[in-house]
Amino acid sequence: MRRHNRMLFRLARSILADDAESEEALQEAYIAVYRNVGSFKGGSKLSTWLARIVINEALGRRRKRARGVVIPFTDRGPANSEEDTMADPTIEQPDAAAMRAELRRLLERRIDELPEQFRTVFILRDIEEMSVEETAECLDVPPATVRTRAFRARALLRESLARDIDVATVSAFEFAGARCDRIVATVLDRIAANASAAPTSKDPTQDLFNR
Repeated sequence: MRRHNRMLFRLARSILADDAESEEALQEAYIAVYRNVGSFKGGSKLSTWLARIVINEALGRRRKRARGVVIPFTDRGPANSEEDTMADPTIEQPDAAAMRAELRRLLERRIDELPEQFRTVFILRDIEEMSVEETAECLDVPPATVRTRAFRARALLRESLARDIDVATVSAFEFAGARCDRIVATVLDRIAANASAAPTSKDPTQDLFNR
């Protein structure tokens, strides 16, 4: 379970787009694996067999959701809590850690916005780094379909992230607010201080500039 948890959770979430429900789907899939492990004949990789079971469980839950059936969740808090996230072995400054977390959240939001067929392929190919053939086997589609969907997913993701970057660029190195006020106040204070230090000058500001 620990070896495959991350990949299978991401796969379930690519279909359900909900952390709690994806966690429940993964648990139910593992129960199904336990009950049916004797049917695994080794014709494919274990990870592929597990992935197909998780996909079926997630798709079944999504169909139930579409019919308005409420699926109970256990109250165990958010799945992506501090305890569950992958810790960076290096020590980061708080501002760097916050920036990295915000970038991760932005990427996750944009991945969530991809159409499901593209999102699932992107998760398997680009995040889990599965081969085209492994991804095709998991999803039961031809390898050519995997390549097409992966290309389209990357293009859509680049477009959405490019829009975010364009918006962020407008406010880069923002100068309004406290920074602007601080510089104005400092300059005026220094001018006033120089004026006090040179009482005989008729125009202390001009005298400051001349020096």
